[in-house]
Amino acid sequence: MTDAPQSVEFSFKREMLATLPSLRAFGVSLCGNRSNADDLVQDTLMKAWAKKESFTPGTNMKAWLFTILRNEFYSQMRKRGREVQDVDGVFSGQLATHPEQYGSMDMQDFKVALDKLPSDQREAIVLVGASGFSYEEAAEISGCAVGTIKSRVSRARVALQELLEVSGHSDYGPDASSAVATSKAFTA
Repeated sequence: MTDAPQSVEFSFKREMLATLPSLRAFGVSLCGNRSNADDLVQDTLMKAWAKKESFTPGTNMKAWLFTILRNEFYSQMRKRGREVQDVDGVFSGQLATHPEQYGSMDMQDFKVALDKLPSDQREAIVLVGASGFSYEEAAEISGCAVGTIKSRVSRARVALQELLEVSGHSDYGPDASSAVATSKAFTA
């Protein structure tokens, strides 16, 4: 009886290691150099190993690992975007942020709008837009044709725009008075 868990773990490890060349190639395409790609792949494998119980045997290991790698890459990029060398304190003296309550309110509005979508559209937009699945993977998960998923996502996007009263790029970001206040902090 103790051989079954070891067999599953061995199979998981073997399948994970088989994707290494593809993971490394994807990492290089994202990072632009091999050293950073190797670090990214290592971080990916460590996260995958730590969360191996969440992987469903028989599903697409490669897609699962690529998603972890891509998410890790974006997390690292966001982190680097927030890191600034500021030895003299010049940058920190000029920092200003937009009020956080707008983001919280926007998120609440988005959740309400998302809940108003039909369940098939909500599922499609969450799979493709939030979870990062391709249309093909989302179609497989939902048990329908790829065209159906594309249609559901498209209709969901239009419905969300209407529910949130979004008409263009100017509807994103701070309102006019907040933008003026924070831009003055950078010019002062």
